[in-house]
Amino acid sequence: MSEPTFAHYLVIDFEATCCDRGTVPRHAMEIIEFGVVMTDADFRVVDEFQSFIRPVRHPQLTPFCTQLTSIRQQDVDAAPTFPECVAAFKTWLYRYSDFAFCSWGDYDHVQLQQDSDFHRIPNPISAPHVNVKRLFTERQGLKKKYGLAQAVALAGLPFSGTHHRGIDDARNIAALLPYIFGDTKVRA
Repeated sequence: MSEPTFAHYLVIDFEATCCDRGTVPRHAMEIIEFGVVMTDADFRVVDEFQSFIRPVRHPQLTPFCTQLTSIRQQDVDAAPTFPECVAAFKTWLYRYSDFAFCSWGDYDHVQLQQDSDFHRIPNPISAPHVNVKRLFTERQGLKKKYGLAQAVALAGLPFSGTHHRGIDDARNIAALLPYIFGDTKVRA
């Protein structure tokens, strides 16, 4: 069964507040970076959107979060709030039509809805969501789901930028789109 094709593919990767000691519960995590890449139907990057976001529930980043994401406290302290970021994002996004919302797993889709609900604003993306991690596994005939860095390596591509930075992860997911929606095969 073939997946529907779109004029554009909206690739999103969020980074969020987190802790390895349980001080930031899953339901209280907040997006701290919007990393977004838009590709055309041939998977060429046509535009990007990136913004840090100032968290309000846990405004102080944990050392674990800073180490994992490389996002610094001063990055989020100087950033817009979630509603301000969403307003700018919507202005950027709705220059495009006929796109699928792609993310590596369901986390980003769920987190966006969680933050939208918390801030009592509409979810800015009404396009269909595609879990490209699942689709990559299916289209490549793999027995297990791979993390993003492992999938990039499996495709024989260099990992671009810093892993667990939203914009860099979105760029790397975009590089995998030919393996997900196209006919390109990994060298497994």
